Amino acid sequence: MIMSNGERMIFLSLILILVNAGQGQECTELIKNKEYSCSGRNLTCIPGSLPFSVASLDFSFNFLTLLHKRVFPVMLNLQLLDLTRCYIRQIEKDAFYNVKNLMTLILTGNPITYLAPECLNSLYKLQRLVLVDVRLESLQLQINNLTKLQDLKVGTNCIQSMTLPSFMSTFKDFSLLDLHANNISIIRMDHTAVLREIGRNMTLILSRNPLIHIEPGAFKDVILRELHLLAAFISFNAQKECHKALTGLTVDKLFVGRYRMDEKIKVSIPDYLDGLCSINFNEIYLVQKEWSDSEMHLFRCMVNATKITIKKAYMNSMKHIPFHRLKELYLSDTGLSVVPFISHIPSLEKLVMKSPFPITFTGVSDLPLLQYVDLSGNMLILHECCSILFPRTPNIQYLNLSQNSEITFVNEPFSALDLLEVLDFHHTKLVIVFYFGFFKHLRNLKYLDISYTRVHFNTLTFQDLHNLTVLKMAGNSFGGDKLSYFLQNLTSLEVLDISQCGIEKVSMRSFTGTQKLRHLYLSRNKLMVLDFLTQPELTHLTSVYIDKNSITTIPLDVLQKLPMNLSEFDLSSNSIDCSCSQTDFILWIIQKQNILKQLENIRCKTFSANTDFKATDFDIDYCVHKKRLTIVLSVICVTFVVVLAILLYKFWFYVQYCFILFSGYRSPGQQECSYDAFVIFSSYDEAWVMNELMENLENGVPPIQLCLHMRDFQAGKSIASNIIDEGIMGSRKIIVVVSQHFIDSSWCRFEFELAQSRFLMERNANIIIIILEDVAERKTKKVFGLHKHLKKNTYLKWSRDPLSNMRFWIRLRKAILQK
Repeated sequence: MIMSNGERMIFLSLILILVNAGQGQECTELIKNKEYSCSGRNLTCIPGSLPFSVASLDFSFNFLTLLHKRVFPVMLNLQLLDLTRCYIRQIEKDAFYNVKNLMTLILTGNPITYLAPECLNSLYKLQRLVLVDVRLESLQLQINNLTKLQDLKVGTNCIQSMTLPSFMSTFKDFSLLDLHANNISIIRMDHTAVLREIGRNMTLILSRNPLIHIEPGAFKDVILRELHLLAAFISFNAQKECHKALTGLTVDKLFVGRYRMDEKIKVSIPDYLDGLCSINFNEIYLVQKEWSDSEMHLFRCMVNATKITIKKAYMNSMKHIPFHRLKELYLSDTGLSVVPFISHIPSLEKLVMKSPFPITFTGVSDLPLLQYVDLSGNMLILHECCSILFPRTPNIQYLNLSQNSEITFVNEPFSALDLLEVLDFHHTKLVIVFYFGFFKHLRNLKYLDISYTRVHFNTLTFQDLHNLTVLKMAGNSFGGDKLSYFLQNLTSLEVLDISQCGIEKVSMRSFTGTQKLRHLYLSRNKLMVLDFLTQPELTHLTSVYIDKNSITTIPLDVLQKLPMNLSEFDLSSNSIDCSCSQTDFILWIIQKQNILKQLENIRCKTFSANTDFKATDFDIDYCVHKKRLTIVLSVICVTFVVVLAILLYKFWFYVQYCFILFSGYRSPGQQECSYDAFVIFSSYDEAWVMNELMENLENGVPPIQLCLHMRDFQAGKSIASNIIDEGIMGSRKIIVVVSQHFIDSSWCRFEFELAQSRFLMERNANIIIIILEDVAERKTKKVFGLHKHLKKNTYLKWSRDPLSNMRFWIRLRKAILQK
């Protein structure tokens, strides 16, 4: 079976489709809603995974050598298709049938060798067709069904004739024909027949064509919106003659000259632009790279223009030209050293002049319609400004003198410019002789830029600027608390820029009266706190820029009172304190990522700049767990202290005697006993102790020396210390007189417990119990160790019976004297 070349290409494409389907090629990168990009994926087919609703598809820089009817899946909602540089060589009939609702088709940079008849006719809704650099040789395309076509771009091809198909005269919306960088050298009458019929809303681009000849009358009665003839002639003679041949052409905007990047050329025909006098135009844009030793009359054919834009012109002066309708004059990089005298142009409304070299400006006058003046970037030095420079020119509304060298102001410099709405001096040194009334007469001013002007804000105020909406003062210096009165009466202010002013603190009264403020710029200052943002006057703020300050944290109460309408908040390049004490602030940063600008530059400051990390990467959970652990430990510590205090209060005597015992204890080997026995008794039983116990023991034979606290304790010494040193530790035996009063006495219990402690320490201490009166067994348990001691040891019991008393004293004496 023998296949033709076309059938072979279809067969190979089908094989590639099957292979790619098996490999599962995808390109579902969603750029915006219903806009997808598959650019540069080395794909060989349109992926079937694209949704049916896709409206825009960028398939550029892939591989589609052949376009046929089945190459596109059904995408009836597709409006834009970009097939730039996809190596497309052939486009078959009805190749775009499945995407027939396309409005824009881009086929730039494809080496197309075959366009099937009517291959584009299914695109009846197409408005923009781009066939740039596709090796196209003629405009005779079979696109008769493309009646809604508006733009046809066929630049950088091999087209030699600009003749359009006759049926395009019915294309009522056709408005752009781009033929730049083709091989059109001759234009004849019949080449423009269709252009003549299309109408007046047409843009024709013929730049970078090697034009040699235009037949006179070829553009007669042709009405164009724009005509581009940049670098479109093979020689200056050809340019001059072709301009003359454009007689009868009416064009709104005419672009002539060369491109800005072209090298300058010396011409021997200084009047090569005189042919422009044959063209009826309103606006002209000239990029002049030509120069001559002779004078070139650039403006000779522009006397009827309403707008003139000259760029890169080699001109030394601008002589008196009788402009009749000129409204706008733009002079950029022209070589002029003086602002031209334009007072003879009463119709002028807009003047813009920019020069890379220093120029001189002595003023303009008698221009009643002049509203817009831009002399920025000219290195001007003005010794007096500004009303004196514009006498009898009362309607100026826009004045831009920014990026100049130096401007000096004297008393009331704007007295004759009371209609000014925009005043711009940024990056120009201002010398103000009289500050008082500086802005007087500017009641209509809405925009003021005095950024980086080195102005001293000691006495300068803005009290007369009631309609000011934008105020820019960045790059200046504020001494003290100047902001507290600067902004008073600026009730219409919406934008305030005070960046890089060395501001360390903003007063809470600084924004009094600025209820309409929407945008606040405080970048590159030295702010550490932002409490001023909670002022009621700032509730309508929508954007705040405080990047590159010294902000480490924002307290929770300030965060909670920030303006509710904030949609932009720039906190970047500050040294954020990312510690667990700032979790509220860090959490706010994480939650407000949708309004924070330059989020990647909001970083946590560490000791080393190399270890800084994004604030959004801070581990909040760690702080939560740490906080919980701290709370738990605090509760435990408090509970422990409370319990310990309760125990100390309840068992105070035990703590006291243990402390005394261990701190003041001396063994018997270290201390000689002064008494035979220490008597522990209640003060209620003192009579029995004195009359009976002491009388019988101390006066008996041998006498027994007793230690009694009311008699033998040292004065000035604590009771507890006396009990330890003189009583328990200074006696060989301990006598305990047990009675009901003993049980109820805390001191008796304390002394008994100390005595037991000695028993535990030495294991040989003798405690002699005397039961003075019967005590219930349950009550003896109130005294620690007493009930247990009575159960395990022999005790003596006092009786009033004489016989029993005799035995009592004998046994007691024996117990005391026994070693």
